[in-house]
Amino acid sequence: MVVCGDDGLAHRLAAELRGVYREQVTLVVPPAGRSVRQPMVGRARAVSAALLDRVVTAVNNRGGGSDDTLAPGERVLEAAEPTEAVLAEAGVERAAALALVYDDDETNIRAALNARRLNPRLRLVLRLYNRRLGQHIEELLDQAAELAGGTAAGRADDGDGGGAGGGADGGRDGGSGADIGTTVLSDADTAAPALVATALVGTSKVVDAEGLLLRAVERRPPGPGEVADPGLCTLALLSATSNDPAGDEGAEDSGEQGPQLLPDAAAVAAATGRGAVVLEQLSYSGPPLPAGRGGPPLTSLFSRRLRWSLAGLVAAVLALAVALTVVTRDNPLHATYVTLLDLFAINEPAHNKSTGRQVLQLLSMVVGLLLLPVLLAAVLEALGMFRTASALRKPPRGLSGHVVLLGLGKIGTRVLTRLRELHIPVVCVEADPEARGVAVARRLRVPVVVGDVTQEGVLESAKIHRADALLALTSVDTTNLEAVLYARSVRQDLRAVLRLYDDDFAKAVYRTLRTAHPGALTRSRSVSHLAAPAFAGAMMGRQILGAIPVERRVLLFAAVVVGGHPQLEGRTVGEAFRAGAWRVLALDTAVRGDVGAGAGAGAGLVEAPGGGLVWDLPDTYVLRAGDRVVLAATRRGLAELLGRRARSVT
Repeated sequence: MVVCGDDGLAHRLAAELRGVYREQVTLVVPPAGRSVRQPMVGRARAVSAALLDRVVTAVNNRGGGSDDTLAPGERVLEAAEPTEAVLAEAGVERAAALALVYDDDETNIRAALNARRLNPRLRLVLRLYNRRLGQHIEELLDQAAELAGGTAAGRADDGDGGGAGGGADGGRDGGSGADIGTTVLSDADTAAPALVATALVGTSKVVDAEGLLLRAVERRPPGPGEVADPGLCTLALLSATSNDPAGDEGAEDSGEQGPQLLPDAAAVAAATGRGAVVLEQLSYSGPPLPAGRGGPPLTSLFSRRLRWSLAGLVAAVLALAVALTVVTRDNPLHATYVTLLDLFAINEPAHNKSTGRQVLQLLSMVVGLLLLPVLLAAVLEALGMFRTASALRKPPRGLSGHVVLLGLGKIGTRVLTRLRELHIPVVCVEADPEARGVAVARRLRVPVVVGDVTQEGVLESAKIHRADALLALTSVDTTNLEAVLYARSVRQDLRAVLRLYDDDFAKAVYRTLRTAHPGALTRSRSVSHLAAPAFAGAMMGRQILGAIPVERRVLLFAAVVVGGHPQLEGRTVGEAFRAGAWRVLALDTAVRGDVGAGAGAGAGLVEAPGGGLVWDLPDTYVLRAGDRVVLAATRRGLAELLGRRARSVT
């Protein structure tokens, strides 16, 4: 495996392939010392001095943690750019897969084109933020591989028929015999659902991939002597020390006190006093709705005061029409017509009319005089609204219960879109008015405060004192940490989520903040930690639907063809379940082969109308070679089930 990148995702991905999948990895990174952490500035220098003293070890060892330490004999190349010569030196011509995870899309595309020319049979995994461009690049590279004859060749150690090219169509997981293809992933899309779910504690964690919607809800620990409700399916039991300020929040080395992923029925029954992550709702989400037009709604063209003024004038005209009908005993329609003529001063003077008629005519003319400035104000407001439609909105007065989102870069933009899809009020803070997410916020009509979060008054402008949660997702760790520290000084019980570059640093920050603020909920998340399992699964040729964070561990969801996997093939759903490793959740009846087509009725299986995912699989259903299933798995469980070396031995 060859991994090329310039940030923490490359190191995390190499560690995932090496430690979980037991693969030989060649890591291509820029020369050491090219990137320097930005120092902390502003008001947090004094506030966070004590905290930074406690985590200085984690900061100093960011490049030397357990995830970034290279195994003996592993090859590391230092190169500024992944040129064709560098790729050849890295052994791309003999590699099984290549991951290009540079932060720049153009760099990844250029390197992918060179790699496909060097090795048409190479499995490519690209990190691209532009999803539409990624689809076209994926098709182009796959077409180049087919024309070069790479698809028909395959690899001897990968050709078990269950491989996946990993494309946007679900990844050729249907037994073509070839394990070659291109997968385009985005760390922003992978991490955004987890960050949103972490900010909204008590709501569901969501995995949404290609129309598949999985909802898992984190339930609070039950009372003494009670057992956690398993719901439809218990995905995990939370750690016994999750409420302990000094706890590890379910780290890998937390032991028996840590979270239990995919527990069996006996473990769930014995888990008294522990919370759980359960599968609460499963459904299919269709294609995304088209984006609405960017124009302002009609209700926002005129201010509330102007609308009330217009309503008062309309009521006055109706009252005058009714009064004229009573005084002159005229037809109501004709009386309304005469009132409007008087209103616009185009009627004959009522010289020879009754006194009541003359008074009503004078009142109509007065109302007409009042109507002129109101109409002028309406025209000016409408012109002003259309002129400022492209301007950023400001947080409205009285706003409360919202989420303050710091940073509108790649990650922040995806998180903003997710929050608005869930109809959650958001106020964004961004220092760069030309950031990529500012246009998205303008289109979604989300209030944006333009300013440096380290400056006085910026968070106050975002109504931080009335917010429910703070999402600090800028690209600078110290800025995120400073924002959270200041927000906690304003509101002690504020729910805070930090995006941090390194997982070890995130763990250290979490422990310290949890100790300093035991009554508030704090979560620190590393984007590379959330995204690496999906990239590693794609390099193994598997379609990873998504990942759900369970404290500091990750639970993966994958689509797998049963054929070629003795742990699944020929076994019932109950027999195939391995506690702590994997669990079959659903069967895709739309792509089942002829071998498994007749097995559903005898096992009590009820197929989805018109074909689709069947979630209520009975434990007695026998998995056949042609079945395609959706399963939940731990990282090591998925490596054991789908790893190349394990399949070769089998």
